[in-house]
Amino acid sequence: MGFPAAFILGFLALLLVSGTWIGLSLMGVGILSLELFKNMKVGSFLASDIWANATSAEMVTLPLFVLMGELLYHTRLSKSLFDGLAPFARKLPGGLIQVNVLASALFAAISGSSAATTATVGRITLDEIDRRGFDPLLNRGSLAGAGSIGLLIPPSIPMIVYGVIAQVSILDLFVAGVVPGLLLCVLFMTWIGFKSKAPEEADVAPLTFLSGLRAISKLAPTLLLVLCVMGSMFSGLASITEAAAIGVAGALVLLLIEPDRSIAKIAEALMGTVKTCGMIALILAGALFLTKAMARLSIPGEIATTIEAMNLAPLTLIALLVVFYLMLGCVIDGLSTIVMTLPVTLPLVTAAGFDPIWFGVFLIVTIEMAQITPPVGINLFVLKRLSGDPIGRLARAALPFCLLMILHVVLLTAFPALATWLPAVLR
Repeated sequence: MGFPAAFILGFLALLLVSGTWIGLSLMGVGILSLELFKNMKVGSFLASDIWANATSAEMVTLPLFVLMGELLYHTRLSKSLFDGLAPFARKLPGGLIQVNVLASALFAAISGSSAATTATVGRITLDEIDRRGFDPLLNRGSLAGAGSIGLLIPPSIPMIVYGVIAQVSILDLFVAGVVPGLLLCVLFMTWIGFKSKAPEEADVAPLTFLSGLRAISKLAPTLLLVLCVMGSMFSGLASITEAAAIGVAGALVLLLIEPDRSIAKIAEALMGTVKTCGMIALILAGALFLTKAMARLSIPGEIATTIEAMNLAPLTLIALLVVFYLMLGCVIDGLSTIVMTLPVTLPLVTAAGFDPIWFGVFLIVTIEMAQITPPVGINLFVLKRLSGDPIGRLARAALPFCLLMILHVVLLTAFPALATWLPAVLR
């Protein structure tokens, strides 16, 4: 590794340890590196790069999906999901606790955010399932794990970020996440069915045809919104940006028909969107600029040559990347992990013969683990706010689901068609 690469790595680590914002750290390292090692007008290069990225079509999609999730968070959708899924979940092995996975998967299909999924579903299910006598640790662990599905099942905000940086089709990424996302749901539900012993519930009415119809009617708004957003994208009737706009319109309708609707809720959703998108935009601007700076200094090529000289087998490379991302996920959030590492890891993986769409799904699954591993697991902090439990207890509860994610990565690596088959069929 040459001196420029060592300088970038060391200076970036110093800035991150000092507490400097990640976006500013990435941008600052890129500026200083070009000033020191390349004779060019960094100011004009930075301005044109930020403008080009900020005005790209993909960057319009991101705030729309964020706004849709924020609007839905302020509705009573979580209560409707619980009431609609509970009668059917009680018939499954493990009982009512399966609602955590089912509700998270449904909300993930209209949210795209892991933290929003965990918070929205957990507001209702956490206390309700505890009250009915289910294992509180399994309840919290399943909610932490299932909440991370929001990153994998489309629409996914990290997938949009990956698509922008890797310059691959975001629609293909969305399609590729469907089967792995459903597989992860199956793994979680299988473990819950094996581990959970459903207590007797004296106040539960038997499931009849009429009660089943009433339950489905409560799920209808969610299912209709999923159908409009996902169906319009996958059928080709709407672009991703247009589908996101449809989702925002649908979420706004659901909020306006609430009995306790208010302008304050809409304002709060808009402010939450501005804060989230501002954070993501700064990180993306810094990451994309650093990527171009590293390319000007030929650093990715040098690193790739160094690793190729080690003659690693493709599967060995993937195994090392899993360990690398697991370790990184313990100290850095998933979105930052993507933007910081992708300029180096993507060329290595594609050179080893792996599909960039497959690697996108692989990367999303690995950063899902970061959502439930201390000390920066976002889902753990969300659950701490909801339950009041210490982070250590929540981390222990989430450990089995983190191990299931590792199994999921193994299956995804052994059978890459899990991610690549559906995009190839729908092209």
